[in-house]
Amino acid sequence: MKQILVFLLFSGMFCWLMFSPVYKHVLVLRQALLQQEADYLLEVGASGRYGYIDEALIAESMARLEESGFEPDKLEYEVGSASGAEAGNASMPLARGEGIKLIIRYPYDGLLNIDRLIGIEPDDDAFLSASGMKMSEYVP
Repeated sequence: MKQILVFLLFSGMFCWLMFSPVYKHVLVLRQALLQQEADYLLEVGASGRYGYIDEALIAESMARLEESGFEPDKLEYEVGSASGAEAGNASMPLARGEGIKLIIRYPYDGLLNIDRLIGIEPDDDAFLSASGMKMSEYVP
């Protein structure tokens, strides 16, 4: 009986040691893709042409992230400005020097479930997030 128990414990530990780095790699890759998209969206939104990040830019961002394997309905975007003004209004772009803030969130989506093999309970409500702030370059 002890040998069966030891076998089960070792097999669980062995599976975790074999596959956990793969899942962590996927997690790091998703985080990098989110941060890259946040940086790109801020670069475009804060450019001299826009001065805002509206729903059309967010929809394009969701389409790009969907190509990378993200589910668009699970992505959450939060756009704001350093002064509290609305940063998503195309009819009132932020003037030059005003900060545009962006946060993109995406759930872990069960990537950490393999940690249950060694007794670590993952938080089901946890999110990956990428954020940034860039000064607007829009001149009216």
